[in-house]
Amino acid sequence: MFRRLGFALLGVLVMAAVIVPYTLLRDVQAWYGSLLFWGAIGLAVIVLNLLVTADFKEK
Repeated sequence: MFRRLGFALLGVLVMAAVIVPYTLLRDVQAWYGSLLFWGAIGLAVIVLNLLVTADFKEK
């Protein structure tokens, strides 16, 4: 169950990484607005990826 939810959250994070900078952060004039957002999203994806794939084992 957690694996399906984790992969769904990964999809949401990837979609947010594409949509948010071009919609909500469009009026932010500083370049580090999007950079900070993408950095946070990247870190969240890495952590979530580690959690979701932690119990993958070779049989």
